[in-house]
Amino acid sequence: MKAIVHAGQSGLKGLEYKDMTDKQPGAGEVKVRIKAAGLNHRDLFIMAGRTEQDDPLIMGSDGAGKIEAVGEGVSNHTVGADVIINPCLGWESVDNVPHIPAIVGGPSEGTFAESIIIPAQNAISKPAYLSWEEAGVLPLSALTAYRALFTRGRLQQGEHVLIPGISGGVATYAMMMALAAGARVSVTSRSEAKRQAALAHGANYAFDSNGDWKESMNGKSVDLILDSIGPATFPHYFDIIRPNGRIVTFGASSGDRIEIPVRSIFFPQISIIGTSMGSSEEFADMLQFMERHCLRPIIDRVYPIQETVEAFHRMQQGEQFGNIGIRID
Repeated sequence: MKAIVHAGQSGLKGLEYKDMTDKQPGAGEVKVRIKAAGLNHRDLFIMAGRTEQDDPLIMGSDGAGKIEAVGEGVSNHTVGADVIINPCLGWESVDNVPHIPAIVGGPSEGTFAESIIIPAQNAISKPAYLSWEEAGVLPLSALTAYRALFTRGRLQQGEHVLIPGISGGVATYAMMMALAAGARVSVTSRSEAKRQAALAHGANYAFDSNGDWKESMNGKSVDLILDSIGPATFPHYFDIIRPNGRIVTFGASSGDRIEIPVRSIFFPQISIIGTSMGSSEEFADMLQFMERHCLRPIIDRVYPIQETVEAFHRMQQGEQFGNIGIRID
């Protein structure tokens, strides 16, 4: 089978579209013929940390396709069924910290391939209303957004949520989910085009990340902030968050170190909450939420698998609004 494989050097230069050994599912496994997959920043982080000593790795976490074979003992799946891949491996500890999803097919198998073998429990019925491309880009970003908003952020109807740096998959899913839950949504971006795109998709307000945030908000304040940026925007949050507000952080695109004004936390009793990915239970809840509200992923572009490197360049340069997909079959 053909696949996008990372080996030999770090970063995008290590990617190659090549032949890999085709396998059959073992006990408790299914083989999925991938129709479409999605890019995540996680892929870029993994490739950046790999060296020439590492074994070849098929990239990708998101995907959707048809079951083409089932292993021994699998009774809840049939050949030909349409499925979406749940990348989550469940709870890691008694502290209810979700395991950061690994490549679901094992140490060498990801979703940027013509087929993948995964545990049967990771193959979930594809929502019928979604296209292959929409289903293929859904899993990891939508799961991250759902957990950040509802499990960790405890978003309630009528609250005001701010999503800084509206652009990629997680941010656009969070915007749609929050609106569907009856919240007001404000977003920021340095790009006028992205601000206008967010407004076109229902955001209540959008302003320039480089401006004066307090002035831009016209005296309004927010209950919940979803932070994926870190130090470049974090100091602004304390100018616009309400007492007892929550900041949920799940990314650090501008760096890892932040200086926090401690009095700005304890006097207004602000909660700073970490989150990442999600659990299998949250994955099921997320799909139900998407279906109940008929939410569709915002797709920026879809590339054929042979142009995966070009797709990653677009993500790396922050040009997209929404999800970047890969068409495989």
